[in-house]
Amino acid sequence: MTIRILIADDQELIRTGFRLFLETQPDMHVVGEAADGAKAVAAAQRLRPDVVLMDIRMPRMNGIDATALLAGPDVEDPVTVLLLTTFDTEEYVHGALRAGARGFLLKDAPRERLLDGIRAVAQGYTLLSPSVMRRLTQDVTALDAAPRPLPPEFEQLTPRQRETLGLVARGLTNDEIARSMYVTEATVKSHVGSLLQKLGLRDRVQAVIFAYVHGVVGADGD
Repeated sequence: MTIRILIADDQELIRTGFRLFLETQPDMHVVGEAADGAKAVAAAQRLRPDVVLMDIRMPRMNGIDATALLAGPDVEDPVTVLLLTTFDTEEYVHGALRAGARGFLLKDAPRERLLDGIRAVAQGYTLLSPSVMRRLTQDVTALDAAPRPLPPEFEQLTPRQRETLGLVARGLTNDEIARSMYVTEATVKSHVGSLLQKLGLRDRVQAVIFAYVHGVVGADGD
């Protein structure tokens, strides 16, 4: 499967750099570019890419507002958006999640994390950079001075699924988890899907929040 990508960024050099890099991947193809949020929305609706790489700070319409139009809760046929930014401010993080973004990565993320992120969101997963994960969980755990008791559903998890939950909470991708656990990526996907189902969670973001709120991992990720 080839992942069709739309790049939205107001800086031409950045768009060109992303295009040249992504086009080196055998499973990725850049189908278009956009220099602002309004053009990104129009291009995404016309081209229907598998993933939109969306900058946040752009003229005419910012990336979060554009994401809401493409992937918000009221959109009948949403487009998958991976937001990229230089800043991980609280406003951006919460705005991105409310707008329906599937992922949020910093522009200084390693190349492999970007590629893993694109592949993950294209498959329907939610992906946040480790720093964004920490910010999100700090916001949540700040409401609770002590970890909440684990619900009975947690006992349904196998040891491997509990280990997977801890690694997901640290912001690792499926490929990184697979390497850490010495298993295949398909096995990791199975573990993630099972633990989400057993815990009654919607996606990886909820799994991360669960892990921190219930003390599966500490506030510092340990």
